[in-house]
Amino acid sequence: MKLKTFTAPTYTEALKKVKDALGDDVIIVSSKEVKKKTLTSEGLYEIVVAVEEDVSLKEEKKNNVEEVMLKLSSAAKEINKTIKEPVKEIKNKLSPEEEILKLKEEFSKLADTIKFLQATIWDMSHKENLELPPEFSEIYALSKASGMYYRHLDEIMKLSIQYMPFKMRKNRETIKRYFHTLLKKMIPIRVEREIKPPHKKIMMFVGPTGVGKTTTIAKLAARYAYKLSSRHKVGIITLDTYRIGAVEQLMTYAKMMKLPIETVVDPNDFEEALNTLRHNDYILIDTVGSSQHDKEKIEKLKTFLSVDSFAEISVNLVLSAVTKYEDLIDIYKNFSILPIDTLIFTKLDETKTYGNIFSLLLETKKPVSYFSIGQEVPDDLIVADANYLLKGILDKELN
Repeated sequence: MKLKTFTAPTYTEALKKVKDALGDDVIIVSSKEVKKKTLTSEGLYEIVVAVEEDVSLKEEKKNNVEEVMLKLSSAAKEINKTIKEPVKEIKNKLSPEEEILKLKEEFSKLADTIKFLQATIWDMSHKENLELPPEFSEIYALSKASGMYYRHLDEIMKLSIQYMPFKMRKNRETIKRYFHTLLKKMIPIRVEREIKPPHKKIMMFVGPTGVGKTTTIAKLAARYAYKLSSRHKVGIITLDTYRIGAVEQLMTYAKMMKLPIETVVDPNDFEEALNTLRHNDYILIDTVGSSQHDKEKIEKLKTFLSVDSFAEISVNLVLSAVTKYEDLIDIYKNFSILPIDTLIFTKLDETKTYGNIFSLLLETKKPVSYFSIGQEVPDDLIVADANYLLKGILDKELN
């Protein structure tokens, strides 16, 4: 048997809730008046019933919400007590200056408590197995609002609740610091390492249409050629002969930076282009953008990877930060017929919620190498950094 609680402004309404939810075949364990009716507010009656364990999920969620509201009501009463009692103690024992400092401290604690309470009414739809202590509710709400996949979030919260030291649960800042450290350890980062002769690096960039592959290649070309500790020789190959505009754009960038560029149509030309550019330290390959469901185009890219080359071709999947998690997963799975080495995210300047990026990295275990944070070439490209990503998840205020 399992106990369930129902509340309503009157006993009759509470009883109707019980019957609507569970029918007549229930055992009433207790009923009581929780709050008396006044001229300005309704009363509150509580009925506790015993039910079988196989209660429907819908009623489970409804009761959970009501229990949360009761907890909030009780917590609010405790807040009122904590306001009055410390002030009384302060007046009896402290100097005026000490009173002010003590009051500031108490109100700071109170602000934390209120913040926790405001965040406590979270979305119950996926929380059947997650018991969330009130002190974790703000960090949960922030992470959920960032677009983090709910299953990942639930598992991370369970780990935090299980292993976070109790002394760190005193206020929101220590909880946030712990959570920041935990998430940071889960983000795989590909550290940028400059190559040294005689080594060469060939990088192919693939991904959906419109994510900004061409602009990203231009930024990286400028970075490798002009912004690192050594000025490297950089060559560019474009396989994107479908879009005249993309070819012209890349050629314009290459001309401005005085970099060699080759245009390729089929794998035979590709091998020849690689050999033409083999004197370069870095060779960057632009590809045609395609829907993740256009398997024919993705398969054609795979044929380019099968040519003989003097260095391994690393495949970089370029994705937009404004894409929701479910679509990111779909894109990744369909492009995974290619040997994806790293991920690059663009358009981070168009959103401030990065939970979808975090969840994709966690799910795929693929490292992220660069973030594109604007349209300016070459400045708006940064080496991927976990702290930058976590700002879009944790460094926010709840509305």
